[in-house]
Amino acid sequence: MPEHDDLVEVHVTTPDRDVAMRLARLLVDRSLAACVQVVPGVTSVFVWDGAVEEDEEQLLLVKSTADLVGPIRELVHAEHPYDTPEVLAVAVADCDPRYAVWLRETVRTDRRDVAAKDA
Repeated sequence: MPEHDDLVEVHVTTPDRDVAMRLARLLVDRSLAACVQVVPGVTSVFVWDGAVEEDEEQLLLVKSTADLVGPIRELVHAEHPYDTPEVLAVAVADCDPRYAVWLRETVRTDRRDVAAKDA
């Protein structure tokens, strides 16, 4: 089994930097993500209520493991202002082995247990 099979990058769009930073910090503070990159200035074109819409958004690139996609989705749904936020998990095809070890170590279960008690 490749050393990166359980790694995912979860994409989440947000309406502004404040929401993006709040979600990023919550995900990292609760050890659901090892790292969250906030990409500003993303233009999204999409269909909503039958009309083509266009919005400027911030994109979160959430580095995590496949077993945490459910808890990440739950946190995003609870904290996000959109009715239907994007939570799109993409499997990692390849990864530096040292990065994979760091990522797994950062989101390991005992860290999440401590973070949950502090929340």
